[in-house]
Order: sequence, then structure tokens, then C-alpha cells
Amino acid sequence: MSAVVALPIYPMHEHVVFPHMIFPLFVDAARMDLIEEAMQRDRTVGLVLCRASTGCRYTDLAPIGTLCEIRQTVRIPGGGAKVVVEGAQRFRLIEAVQEQPWLLARVEPLEDPPAVGIVSEALVQSVNALLKISLAYGRPLPADVIKMIDEIDSPGRLADLVTVYLGLELAIQQEVLESLDPIERLKKVYLYLTDEVQKLQVRGEVQSEVSKRIGKTQKEFLLREQMKQIQEELGDEDPRQSELNELRRQVEEVGMPEHVREIADRELGRLERINPASPEYTVARTYLEYLCQVPWSKSTPDNLDISHAEKVLDEDHYGLKKIKERILEYLAVRSLKADTKGPILCFVGPPGVGKTSLGRSIARAMGREFIRISLGGMKDEAEIRGHRRTYIGALPGRIIREICRAGANNPVFMLDEVDKIGQDFRGDPASALLEVLDPEQNFSFSDHYLDVPYDLSRVMFIATANILDPVPPALRDRMEIISLPGYSEEEKLRIAFDYLIEKQLLENGLQGYHLGLTEATVRCLIRDYTREAGVRGLERHIAALCRKVAKQIARDGETPLEINPQTLSQLLGPRRFYSSVAEEEDRIGVATGLAWTQSGGDIIFVEANRMVGKGILTLTGSLGEVMQESARAALSYVRAHAAGFNIDPTLFMQEDIHIHVPSGAIPKDGPSAGVTMAVALVSLMTGRAARRDVAMTGELTLSGRILPVGGIKEKVLAARRAGVTTILLPEKNQENLEEVDPPLLENLKIVFAGTLAEILQVALCDEPKRTVQGVGPASDGSFASSPRV
Repeated sequence: MSAVVALPIYPMHEHVVFPHMIFPLFVDAARMDLIEEAMQRDRTVGLVLCRASTGCRYTDLAPIGTLCEIRQTVRIPGGGAKVVVEGAQRFRLIEAVQEQPWLLARVEPLEDPPAVGIVSEALVQSVNALLKISLAYGRPLPADVIKMIDEIDSPGRLADLVTVYLGLELAIQQEVLESLDPIERLKKVYLYLTDEVQKLQVRGEVQSEVSKRIGKTQKEFLLREQMKQIQEELGDEDPRQSELNELRRQVEEVGMPEHVREIADRELGRLERINPASPEYTVARTYLEYLCQVPWSKSTPDNLDISHAEKVLDEDHYGLKKIKERILEYLAVRSLKADTKGPILCFVGPPGVGKTSLGRSIARAMGREFIRISLGGMKDEAEIRGHRRTYIGALPGRIIREICRAGANNPVFMLDEVDKIGQDFRGDPASALLEVLDPEQNFSFSDHYLDVPYDLSRVMFIATANILDPVPPALRDRMEIISLPGYSEEEKLRIAFDYLIEKQLLENGLQGYHLGLTEATVRCLIRDYTREAGVRGLERHIAALCRKVAKQIARDGETPLEINPQTLSQLLGPRRFYSSVAEEEDRIGVATGLAWTQSGGDIIFVEANRMVGKGILTLTGSLGEVMQESARAALSYVRAHAAGFNIDPTLFMQEDIHIHVPSGAIPKDGPSAGVTMAVALVSLMTGRAARRDVAMTGELTLSGRILPVGGIKEKVLAARRAGVTTILLPEKNQENLEEVDPPLLENLKIVFAGTLAEILQVALCDEPKRTVQGVGPASDGSFASSPRV
């Protein structure tokens, strides 16, 4: 056929029929009328792939199909028939003639163009070679197909035949059918056949390797059995049996609780039945070894001598009375009640005040083992609770592992930097600590790896943190909070001479040498080169001086370097800090405030300025939302009582006000600067200078009340360092001042105030000129409510 003809179309859903291919077609009764029509015409029918899953319309047919001749029809019960067809040639669909009751379409028969030449011959030879390689790797091909392939020299027909027997996907078979150029068709088949051969090669290599390993395993098993028999004949002990006997001895001697002993015996029996070559053997043996390492009943005796403990604590740390008193109280209770539970303490304070080293001193005073783990940056809950044994490389958590290393069930366990725990998709370690740090729960702490309860109630847990805000409330509630506010200048002086200088002389090889540091020199170091709550920076500067002396001795012999306040700048560089309060004069619109930071207390200066405008308030200095609200509240209060402060109320509508807190790169927040901002505003609007040596703190409300704030001790220490002579505090903070040692209050005037009027009487230099009831001065020139000292 060469012209366009009308042809019955039989849709195919699961097969693609190629020319020269004999295919059995099972036709149901519903489609027998199509086959009968084809038999009446010229025994030809068109088989075309239908892309629809159910039913088939003309638009669902592929563009190329195969014209087939009906060779045989066999009726089957039920009305259907088995029709044997043979592919004749390709055809292209032109248009549909009818769709019901069966498809009839106009088609154009397609002839394969002749393909001769070197390329055609090379492709045919290459495909034949690849087929033989695939046959060698186990690809089943019927013998008659192999013989047929060897005899075919037409590239188009060879491509069709190989595609049929490769079993490619339906879409790929249709793609080959639609390739009309025999050379291009054979190239596609060659690529698919190459990929198939490569897969067969890899599969063969894998099978060969598996067979080799299985053979090796069987050989090892036979050799082990032979060795075992030989050892029995010679009377030698089996190494595996020796290992099991050692594990059984450890299980008996370690003193496990009864419920743990039952689990250990069960695991030991299971281990005896496992082949040593199995991975399960290593997992079970490691688990038993950890069960034997855990100190179930082993503990160190406590030294309950309170005098000895007090002596050790004083040797290692200066001050810290509250913490030392708490430890002595625990020892006293322990001496009266031996089974008391260990306390859960949390030391909170700025860096460098000795929180971590204090834990080591507590362990030494009590005669216990000391364990420290850092929680900073920990994000995986498994670090606390361990991994399940189902995971490869599973281990117990850090709690159990460290107790195993300590070898005692009552160590002093320090959890450092508890405020820096992180969390991510691996869990929340802070939540895992809830059970560890609860005396009502930790007597049955369950590690995921051990999977048996362990008693942590005898462990003395000590956590450290710089601030409490990041610590979850549930975790914070389980701990006894003890604050370490920082050291005064006198305390740093004592610490330097009693601890730091001697330590640095030893670490820098200057034993036997006199450093020549005087009290005045160390005070100069504290004031001009460090500004911190702790003593880390002071220790670094003392270490730097020791290195200077060591260099001088190594170079010039026994000539010591003279160190005094005058030579410090030559040795350590120019001074880093200045007393911003003592060396400045009183200024209008600049008030001195007190602030709390993570590194202890500090002073801040609130500056206010005004300019012609429309009453706009501008706030700068990296202020947080709470601090900005405090500034607005202070301005509202001053505006509401402007007449009482001798301020023209119309000025607030004609001028803009700018409030700035220096050190603008440092974020600041909190309500305690409200009083300081109000004083700066009153000073600015009245022209009365604020006393620079007067520092203040407190939250101001719209009604003029002064609310209490926190961090009183830190703020007092900061004021003392800065050279402040008078401190203004809310009257409700009077009880908090009892936390400050009396020597720290020497040469300091503490004023407690309940209203802003009381604050202004002390903070501003000049008296106001006119009076308003309840705000301004009384008739005798004094404020209506006098401050209390």
C-alpha cells in the first residue's frame, strides 16, 4: 500500500506491535464487530497505542501505528476470540472517519527507506555484539530469536526486533516505533542496549562479590568450629567464652539493683547465643560493659567537717559569703540525716566572678569527685539522655558517661553555662534537664541507652549562668538561685594580693622573685585598665606585667623591672577607662543613671536637648521598646506638671526634644532609666544643671511614683567605681540595700525617694523660682516631701 486508505483501528493499552512481529490478540465480544469488519475488507487492521487509561477516543491515539494482517482467528467461549496478527508496516494516522461503534480512520502507510553503507553495517555489528554480551551475563533470549538476529542485515528491522525482546518501557517502545529513519532508529536501540549491558555487568559483579563473601563466611565458620574442637581436645579456653566469663564476673561484683541484674542476666544469656561475627554481638557486649561501668552502689565518703570545709572554701575564694553559708548548711544537714537529697544550686552572676572554680572548691571541701560539662551551644537532646541502642554508634548521655568516668554515684556535677543551651530539630536539651534537676524525679532517671532507671538524687548538681532570662521558667523553678553580683574595688584588691599575683608568678616561672606590685599600683590597674564585675581582666593584666618582668630577667639577668602607677602606661599602654563622673562638671540636660548589664553594674548618661520645632520627641542610642516607653512616660509627666517645675507649657508645642543615651552601638532596654530621663528633661527645660556626682535609678509612672528596680548591689558597685558620691534609689528598694556589705557604702550617701519631687531636690543644682502645689518647693524654699537617707 502506498496511498491513503481507510483502516479499522484497534487501540492497544499495554503493548506496542512492530512490523514483522507475530502477536496474539485477545478480543472481547464487544470488539468482535471490528475484527469481523477487518476480515471482510482485506484481513488488515491497524494496532495503535492509546495513551488513555480507560476507554479510547481518536485524540488519545499515538500518531504512528502498525498495519497488521490477521493470520488466524479462534473463537473462545463467551463470544470473544483469539486473533493472531502479523505486523506488516508502519502507518501514520490522518483523520478519523468514524468513532462509533468502532474506530475507522484514514491512514498513510509508511515504507522504510533503504539503509546501506558503512554506518549501517557498523551499527548492525555493534548491536549483534552487545546482544551476545548481554546473553553472556544471563539475558535470556530464545534460540530462534538469536538465529534470526544473526541473519538480519536490515538496520530498521533489527532495531524493531531488539526493541521487542529488550522489554523496554511502553513510552520508549513507541518512541522507537515513531523513528522512521532506520539508522536513527538503530542508534536509539544501540544506546538503550548499551545501558542494559552496563546494568547487567554491575549486577554480575555484585552477585560475584556476594557469592565470594558468602563463601568466605562459610569458610570462617568451619574454621572456627574446627578451632573450637581442637581447643577442647587440648584443654585450652575459648577466647569468646573467656570474655563471657569476665562479663559474668563483673555483673556479679558491680552491685546492681535487682531489676537491673535481671536485665543484665537476660542480655548475657542472649549474648551467648549470638554468633560473634554478627553486628548484634558487638551491640549487646557494649551494652553489658556500660551496665558494669555504672557506679550503682559505689560512692565516695563525704567529709562532713564544717571547719575543714570552711577553711577550704576560704583558701580558694574570697568573699561569696552566701554561697559558702549554703554549702556549710548542706553539710550540717548531711551530718544529721545521711540520706538527704543533693541540692540543685544555680550560681548566677557576670563573667569572671568565680562561678565555675567555686564548684571545684566545693567538691574538694566535701571530698567528692568533680564533674563539669559545658552546656553552651548544646542543641541535641541525646547529649543529655543518650541514643537508643537501635542506632549505629549509640552511646549513653553525658550525664551517665561522666558519672561512669568519676566512678562514684555522688559527685559534684557542674552544668556550666545553662543559659546558653540551644535547640533545633534534634530536640530541646533544656527540657531533658527537667528530670535531671528535679530531686522528686531524678531518683529514677532513665537514659535512652541504658533503658533502666538510675538514681541521681545523691548527686550534687550545680548550674551556672550569666543571666536567668534565657533559662526556661520550668527549669528555673527546679533550682535554688544564688546570685554573685561581682566584686568591689577593695575585694578585687584582696583577691589580687591573696590569689592572682601568686598564681601568675607561678605560671610565668617567677617563683622566688618579688614582683613589686604595691596597693596603689593594683588600684590603678583596677580603675584605669579594667571595668568588670569579675577579676578576669585584672588577672590578664597582672599576667602581662609578669611577662614583662620575665622578659627583663631573661635579657638583663637579675635586674627587676620597676612597676608603679607611673610606669603602667609604658608597660600596658595608655589607660583604657576614665572616671566619667568624678572628672566631669555639672551640665544642663545631662543626668547620671545606673544600669544593670550581664557583666555587672554600669553608669549611663542620659542627654536631652531641645530645638525649635513642633513638639516631636526623638530617641536615639539603641534603646529598646521598654526604654522608649519610659522616655515617653517621663516626658508626659514633665509636661503634665510643667508649671510646678517652673516650665512654660507652651515650650513643648514650639520645640522638639531629643533624648540620647551615649554608646549608641550598645543595645539598651529596661524601665529603670525613667527617673534619669525625667531629671534630664527637667534640667533641660528649667536650665538647672544636674549634679554629675549624683546617680539615680528607678521606674517612673505617669502619676509620679518611683517603682523599685533590680540589680541594686551591682548598681551600687558601679557607682562606687565611677566616683559617684550620692545615689538616689526608690524607697521600696531599701530592703535590697541590706545585700550590700557595709564597707561598700562608706563615703556614699544613699537617698531613698518615693516621688520625682524628692529626686529633683537632690539631683538638680539651683532651686526653682516659683511654686505649684504638690510639685514645687514649699514656702520655706524646701521641697514639700523631703528625701530619706
